[in-house]
This record gives sequence, structure tokens and C-alpha cells, in this order.
Amino acid sequence: MTGNTTKNEYLGGRVLIRQPKIGYRAGVDPVLLAAAVPASSGQSVLELGTGVGTAALCLAERVAGLTLTGVEIQPEYAQLARDNGELNSEDFTVYTADLTDLPPEVKQQRYDHVIANPPYFDRAAGFAARDTGRETAMGEDTPLEIWLDVASRRVAPKGFLTFIHRAERLNCLLSHLPSSLGSVQVQPLQPREGRDSHLLILRARHSGRSPLRLHAPIRMHEGAFHAEDRDDYTPEIRSVLRGGDSLPIPD
Repeated sequence: MTGNTTKNEYLGGRVLIRQPKIGYRAGVDPVLLAAAVPASSGQSVLELGTGVGTAALCLAERVAGLTLTGVEIQPEYAQLARDNGELNSEDFTVYTADLTDLPPEVKQQRYDHVIANPPYFDRAAGFAARDTGRETAMGEDTPLEIWLDVASRRVAPKGFLTFIHRAERLNCLLSHLPSSLGSVQVQPLQPREGRDSHLLILRARHSGRSPLRLHAPIRMHEGAFHAEDRDDYTPEIRSVLRGGDSLPIPD
């Protein structure tokens, strides 16, 4: 598949990702997801719907010494994720499986962190993409509540679940969050000054008891509109995307 892929740089070139030329291609969202995970060296991470492994490998670049596991339903993307693990000298175990039918090796474990960038778009209210790979990544075939249920069952006691999703799905995220998860934090990501937030980070902790916290938005771009053909990320976001820093989400 090498001839049908490109090799792209993330985190200022410290992470290299090979991905399809045509189909789903990772943008900034998995990088933001990785930057939101409060991981420490020695912990275990499970990414559901890992795609080509961008989020997991960006997280591993920021936090050394993690044990990485991924689950991806599309065989071609799962193989690219394995290859990307080797490309970045990371021990990354990736299973080709549907999250509703996890392999025994995953079901028998619980993880310090379970992360996901689920498909954003409800196809009952939209149109499918022409490319199968892109449609599988972006079109919600498995309901979001199942993603939450499966993820929650794999979170270890005191471990964290971290999702990135569209802001309009917040009601679904909160209403279907299993009762085993608490200390919920919602971090809106605002595209520009004066604009509504389109993306959010949802973080919850197994057995957490703190009240829900809705944080002030983190702004992605400078100015009220895109004035020039250049990078106009805010310094905070630039340090995440280029420098590999964590998102400044309050503890």
C-alpha cells in the first residue's frame, strides 16, 4: 500500500505518519485528542478506532514509557497503524476488530486511559462519503452510546476516558455516559474569537466524584476571520500542534 500513501509530519516532524492518499486523512483532531490525555510514564493506553495511529503515537511522543494498544475495524488502516508504530520506534499493538466485538486480549484488560475520536456525523441526518475508508472514519455506523459503553468497560479504576467530538453531540455524550464514570470535564474548542465552539474534549474518570466542570473555551485561531494564507493558530494551539505540548485544560 506504500505507493498509495503519503508520509506526513506531526508535532514539528517528531512524529511521522503514513496514511492513504485518498480516504480518511488525519488532521489536527487526533493531535488535540492526544494533547488532552493526562497520561504519565508507565501507564497503559487503549485507543478505540485508532485509524492510522496518529493520536496514540502523538501521545507517546509527549509521554515516554506508555503501553499502547489500538483497535481499528479497517484492515488497511490497522496495518498502517502498526507500520507507523515501527516508523516511530514505538511498541504499538493494533488489533483489527470491531469495537462491538473486541478481541479477548483487549477484553481481559483494563487500561489507565481509553481514548477515542469517534465518527462525527450521524448518517440519519447527512450523506455518506464516497470513499469507504473516509465514510467508515467519519460516518457514525455504531451509535455513540455504544462507543461510550465499550470504552467505559475498559477503563481501570481511577483511570480516564478522553473523547474528542462535535459540540452538537454533547447532549448525547453526557446523557449516555455510564454511571461508573464521574468527575466529568468538558473543554470546548473555539475556532475563532466570537465564534461558537464546534469541537470539544470530554474527559471523565472512573469512580470520579467531582462535579461536572464546563471550562472556558480554548481558542484555536487568532482574529475573527482568516485574513491571510498562513498559519494563524494561537500560541497555545501552536505549542500543541508543533511543540507537542499538552492542552491547557485545568485539573
